[in-house]
Parts: sequence; structure tokens; C-alpha cells
Amino acid sequence: MSVLDLARPEIRAMQPYSSARMEASGGQIWLNANESSWLPEGDTGVGCNRYPEPQPSALIDALAELYGVHREQLLVGRGSDEAIDLLVRAFCRAGQDAILIQPPTFGMYSVCARIQNAHVVEVALKSDFTLDVDALLAAVTPAVKLVFICTPNNPTGQIVPGADIERLAQTLSGRALLIVDEAYIEFSDADSAIELIDRHENLAVLRTLSKAWALAGARIGSLLASAEVITLLRRIMAPYPLPLPCVAAALSALSTVGQQSAREHLAVIREQRDVMQKALVRLAGVREVLPSHANFVAVRFDDPGAAYQRLMAAGIVVRDVRRYPNLGDALRITIGTPQENARVLDVLKASALQEARA
Repeated sequence: MSVLDLARPEIRAMQPYSSARMEASGGQIWLNANESSWLPEGDTGVGCNRYPEPQPSALIDALAELYGVHREQLLVGRGSDEAIDLLVRAFCRAGQDAILIQPPTFGMYSVCARIQNAHVVEVALKSDFTLDVDALLAAVTPAVKLVFICTPNNPTGQIVPGADIERLAQTLSGRALLIVDEAYIEFSDADSAIELIDRHENLAVLRTLSKAWALAGARIGSLLASAEVITLLRRIMAPYPLPLPCVAAALSALSTVGQQSAREHLAVIREQRDVMQKALVRLAGVREVLPSHANFVAVRFDDPGAAYQRLMAAGIVVRDVRRYPNLGDALRITIGTPQENARVLDVLKASALQEARA
């Protein structure tokens, strides 16, 4: 069975929208897209009066080189969120099909499924937040078309070993598409699942420039998969998903200078993650600091609500993750600059001293 046989038949059969930019091939005077021939005020050569390429060639080339895939194996869109939504819409029939997730994990998988009226099958992570491969496979039914794996996991920071990912891809062949979300992989020493794509047509990988590449505001995410899956998703993607200024920002970040800057910041974040983990675990009121391979740490507190409010009162916003399963006492703290991290520790230390004196 081909991986495309898992997709909705009406999506495979539909005639996709053909945009004016897709049909254009050269020319000096463009009068086919009802655009303005005048640049807007303040345009500094970006050319925002024209629609962008649906899949910008220069950006596709840069990302394909970065991730080590062929151009035909890469789809770029508005962050990983758009790719998640496209996958659910392409593979899940409303009211019939399902996705499988392992909570606690990234919330957009289930949100996109519920918008599509697809079922959500949940297989909880183990008590140490590692993946239970056997339990996951036992929960896969014919209705499950997509299985999402987040590694390093958000919000816990744990990684899924490559051997587990390959076992899942092999076992799910012909049954479901395995999507490995690697939004935080640059902060770890783990090997990417990208190298498995050529061996497993039912494996796809999500990557983003939002985290390690400091482009959260530009919203540039990629899906890496077989050429057949990429072609299918392009059928239902918005005609012009990437604004020209965002493409320019991405190309700048991926330049030689930009890549050197990213490597330097990654080194600082990884060093600061270790500093924060060692300092936090020594604080009174901290029960546990979960091991993390990402750019954040999940911290268990005796009184997480009070810790959250004290940080907020000091102008420090962290993520309250108490709504997630098995994280009812936890806050997620992103690793910031050394100065920002020191401020977090100062506030929590002062809070602990106040509580000791009370």
C-alpha cells in the first residue's frame, strides 16, 4: 500500500487551485494577477506589490541544503502549525479518521484534529515522560491515519531514541503516517529522523526556524517527507503562504553570517540550560527539574501557582503547564539570555527566603 492510499480520496482526486504566480513563466510586464504595478510607500526593494512565489525557490534551496533533502521532499509554510493542519485535512475524514498523540505534548496536534472533526487517540507517556512504544502500537486502529511524535517533547524536553522512531515507522508502514516533530532538535545531541525518510515513505519530519534560528515572528516552518506527500499537501495549501519580508528574513538567517550567529546563540542556550537546571534544583520549593534536551526546562514546584505569580509580579512571564497530564505542579521556563536567567533565579530565591521567614 502506498502512503497516499491513506489520504482522503477526495483530496487525491481534486483539481487544485492554480494561482497566477504558478502559471507565470518569465515575462517583463506582469498583468495576470490583478496586482498593483506601483510599489507601496516604504518598500525598500522587497517588491511587496507582487504576490510571492508559492514555494520560494531560493528558500527551498537553502532549506533543502540545511536539512539534507531533495527539493521535492520539502514543503515550506507558516510555521509547523500550517503543516500539521495540512496533514490532518489531507489524511483525516471528518467524523471517521483519527490521529494518535502522547500527552503531555504539543497542543496543536489535537486542536487541528478537532477542527477537522477527527478523533484524537491518546496514549500517555510513561511516568518519566518517555515514549511507550508498545502501548502506542497497541492503540493504533484502522481509523488512525496520523501518529505524531514530538522529540524533544514539548513541554517536557525528553527525546525519543532513533531506534524507537524507526521501529514505529516500520510497524506503521501501510497503516499510518508517522510525523516526527523536531522543533527543538537543534538544542539536543540527538540524530534527526530526516535520515530515515528515504527508507520509510510513511515517515515525515517537521522542522522550524522559530526556535534555534530566532525567527518566531517570521513564521517559517518545513515539512520533510516523500515527494508524493509533499505534492499532495501542495494541492490544499493556500496559494501564497509566505510573505516576501518573511522569506527575506529567513534567507538572511540562513546565510553564512546568519548560521554562524545561530551557532553562537545555540552554544549559549545549551550552556545556560545546564546552569539553570543545576541552580533551580537547589532552590527551596523546587521539587524537581525535568531533564531537558530543548531550550526550556519544566520545573515542579511545591506551590507552582505562587511561583508563577511572583515571577509575573517581577515582570517575568513563564508558561503555566499545570493543565497537562502529570504536570499539575509544573511551570515551563524558556532559557533566555544569561541576564534574564539570573533574574529568574533571583526572584525565586527571594521568594524562597520570604517563605522561610514567614
